[in-house]
Amino acid sequence: MNMRAFRLICITLLLFFLSSCETPVLREGEGFVDVANGRVWYKIVGSGDKTPLLLLHGGPGFSSYYLNPLEGLSDERPIIFYDQLGSGRSDKTDDPALWTIEHFVAELATMREALALKEVHILGHSWGSQLALEYMLTEPSGVKSLILASPAINIQRWTEDNKKLLRQLPEAAQVAIEKHEREGTTNSDEYQSAMMVFYKRHMSRSDPWSDDLNLAFETANQNIYGYMWGASDWAATGTLKDYDREHMLPTIGLPVLFTAGRFDEARPDTVAYFQSLVPGARRAILENSGHITMQDEPQEYNRIVREFLNMVEQSN
Repeated sequence: MNMRAFRLICITLLLFFLSSCETPVLREGEGFVDVANGRVWYKIVGSGDKTPLLLLHGGPGFSSYYLNPLEGLSDERPIIFYDQLGSGRSDKTDDPALWTIEHFVAELATMREALALKEVHILGHSWGSQLALEYMLTEPSGVKSLILASPAINIQRWTEDNKKLLRQLPEAAQVAIEKHEREGTTNSDEYQSAMMVFYKRHMSRSDPWSDDLNLAFETANQNIYGYMWGASDWAATGTLKDYDREHMLPTIGLPVLFTAGRFDEARPDTVAYFQSLVPGARRAILENSGHITMQDEPQEYNRIVREFLNMVEQSN
């Protein structure tokens, strides 16, 4: 073999080796991933070369529609949305055996594997913060940071906080809520109207609500929500009613950002307490927001998230 042929072979082998080591390029678009007992819908937006951001929506039983403002971050990195099984555009399920933390954690692992997300940042909002923490208990590799948005980490604290917010409503709304919850008539128009008073103060302060936010509520799987959570934000009666992962926070070992709105159901003082348990964690409070901060102040929220992600990547 002459020297020229030998060099050509070496170069070819080197190029093959380098290409096999590259992180797969995420392609924009949407589709479905097969998980246990169904298919999960996903969408990838953006094709920047920075580490992807995977979004875990709240609920449980809601969908990722309301997270759409986070597409604004897609100029630098892929943003991955998905609707958990039984919710939104994913396959529906009426089997309570699937409505478990364990199922949704396994589903998240399957999504990462199917989309070849070797390295990823994770943002979990509300119930999604619980899902993010439970996933971290499985000791996954390649998670670069966590954003715990309006987190529900200790449900006893959550319900106590929301009862305080409830007592700040106009008296007529409080009376209507108490009456219909006592009589089991929470489907009544009067109860729903009183609930909207609470939601307009503490869920989302946008006026009017966006089509995406309305769609998230209109398409919510109330069976999952009722089974895992309960009837209202201040009365957790479902399988999550005793959830508490405060003790886990000091052991996370990753860069963590906590976010919340000034008028959030996840009250700022509670979020500050959670932050104090995580060494080096950061916190951002959006002054004009309720629980769904990315709807109430989308540009400011994206700025905060962008700065955090870039800070994490620059420090590595």
